[in-house]
Amino acid sequence: MSALIEFQGLDKFFGSNQVLKAVDLSVQPGEVIVVLGPSGCGKSTLLRCLNGLEQAHGGHLRFAGRELLDSKTDWRQVRQDIGMVFQSYHLFPHMTVLDNILLGPLKVQRRARAEALAQAEQLLARVGLADKRDAFPRQLSGGQQQRIAIVRSLCMNPKVMLFDEVTAALDPEMVKEVLEVILDLAQGGMTMLIVTHEMGFARTVANRVIFMDKGEIVEQAAPNDFFDNPQSDRTKLFLSQIIH
Repeated sequence: MSALIEFQGLDKFFGSNQVLKAVDLSVQPGEVIVVLGPSGCGKSTLLRCLNGLEQAHGGHLRFAGRELLDSKTDWRQVRQDIGMVFQSYHLFPHMTVLDNILLGPLKVQRRARAEALAQAEQLLARVGLADKRDAFPRQLSGGQQQRIAIVRSLCMNPKVMLFDEVTAALDPEMVKEVLEVILDLAQGGMTMLIVTHEMGFARTVANRVIFMDKGEIVEQAAPNDFFDNPQSDRTKLFLSQIIH
């Protein structure tokens, strides 16, 4: 099976600071990759390069066999296939939950309203928020808003989902409800790259764990191997600091 996503020798600079250093990573369809590492190691930048929010400066980045580091790349089109959910929810406060979700399918994809509406309602039911369709974001908890942000992205029918610290801003009791939605997506076969500090969740959801430090992939392994038998000293130090 050919990879859905391929990073090959990917470099990224912010000024003179190199934040990604010759990153090599391939992701198969249906694979769930969790990316771990200290703050500032390049995790979020890696995801943002894949979604065109940051421009890589060297190497190759392929999605579904297509080179994305090309001046002809239509990132607006690419982003329809690569959904991304952030730490902050980015919901429009003046629009209802349903209108937030339908904005992309109707305005960007030009889909029939009845078809998009049926999908939106199905997804809302799937995340346990069918009764919130007419609510405004301010009427929802942080966990509910984050689940709506996930539904909004899913309603574009992406081929891959990127999650960048989606529980970092949530109260502890709200974290579980969001992680359960992501776990459900994983069990349904969605290809995902997930940046998180939730170690127990990482072990449960991932097919493979990637550890990054200073812009490089230091180690990658299956979850149990990664957590129970890390190979590099840098990985061992990282895990010793966060797992007590």
